[in-house]
Amino acid sequence: MHMKIEVKYDCQNIDWEKVSEILKSVGMTYYSPEKHKAAFESSCCTIFLYDKDRLVGFGRAISDRAYQAAVYDCAVVEEYQGHGFGKLIMQEILSKLPACNVILYASPGKEAFYEKQGFKRMKTGMACFINREYMAKRGFTE
Repeated sequence: MHMKIEVKYDCQNIDWEKVSEILKSVGMTYYSPEKHKAAFESSCCTIFLYDKDRLVGFGRAISDRAYQAAVYDCAVVEEYQGHGFGKLIMQEILSKLPACNVILYASPGKEAFYEKQGFKRMKTGMACFINREYMAKRGFTE
């Protein structure tokens, strides 16, 4: 697969319906297009990857820009996985948060990918999810 990927860092002209569809297609939590738009626009850094006009990956982080940050909604369209695009998304996000501790939720089964990016499993991570039963069923909580 040979392609020239365009990297975009702002939320202008994003197809939020497509963001929701991609998250759903890769088995991640997804919301309405309007909710994703609000989340990405409120984030401290965003990244979107395009193959020509096709959105193929994205990610975002929230942060106090002093010492804490969290990465969310990192996804790559299935047929584009395994080509370094997830790594590119993470490197770009982390480069914008050089002084911060960074946490994230790894989808169950994807922990090894984040370990390759330098993340370690937390022993004291806690969560209070809105949909507790669903997140427990998916393997995020005990």
